[in-house]
Amino acid sequence: MDWADILTTANRTFLTMLVVMDPVGLAPMFIALAGNRPAFERRRMALKATLVAGIIILIFGLFGQALLRHLGISLSAFRVAGGILLFMIALDMVFARPSGSKENPDEEREAKEREDISVFPLAIPLIAGPGTLASVMIQTNTAHGDPGLLGVVFLVTGGVLLLCYLALRMSGQLARVIGLTGIHVVTRVLGVLLGALAVQYVADGALQLLRGGLRTG
Repeated sequence: MDWADILTTANRTFLTMLVVMDPVGLAPMFIALAGNRPAFERRRMALKATLVAGIIILIFGLFGQALLRHLGISLSAFRVAGGILLFMIALDMVFARPSGSKENPDEEREAKEREDISVFPLAIPLIAGPGTLASVMIQTNTAHGDPGLLGVVFLVTGGVLLLCYLALRMSGQLARVIGLTGIHVVTRVLGVLLGALAVQYVADGALQLLRGGLRTG
């Protein structure tokens, strides 16, 4: 492991997790779900949601590949499936549509009536959604078992989680400063980047599947 590998892994992980978790996009959702709660309760929910999401992401990052092997799913197939899922999320981000992978209307109505929304829907699926879990598994795989690079992946992911926490904590101020239009602009830009990343995931996974098929054929 050298500095070039560290920087490449850090940059790739940061970009991937940033566009998938979308801290800026969390702000309006949090306001809609908890805007009428007292400030101290919103702070508590933001912290709890971030910690729960971090634990889930860590578990999937460490044991997700073992689960795939147990189910007989190759990482190449998972990369293709994850890329398709991320591309669907990217389309929703670009066109500013509610993402079905995040939360459906019935779940949103239930969340508004729920006393504690920190675990559901904040931690799951708004922060640690399917796209996030697929991404962290792919990123840990690119570390090729190197403890140093794995540490970089989890450290950078923790940094993005910190940004999510700050976005939740400052959701009111953020919405007032950049407005709904500003939030949509940032989300669309991140959506374009996520779409390109998703295409790369599908291309890499499909190439690996084809190579495997050629070797066995």
